[in-house]
Amino acid sequence: MAGIVQKTGRFFSNVGKELKRVSWPNRKELTRYTITVLTTVLFIVLFFTVIDLGLSWVIETFLEN
Repeated sequence: MAGIVQKTGRFFSNVGKELKRVSWPNRKELTRYTITVLTTVLFIVLFFTVIDLGLSWVIETFLEN
């Protein structure tokens, strides 16, 4: 049991050390990245919505005949 506690403590210690080495984005970069992600997600949602509606229309048209 003591080995697990030591390994867990060492793990979190290493996590803390790594987080200090991370190059965090500044406010301007973070805003730009957020806008990029949201725009990309919106585009993908719209794209798949159009594809879904188109395929639904095609399937409904063939099933009615």
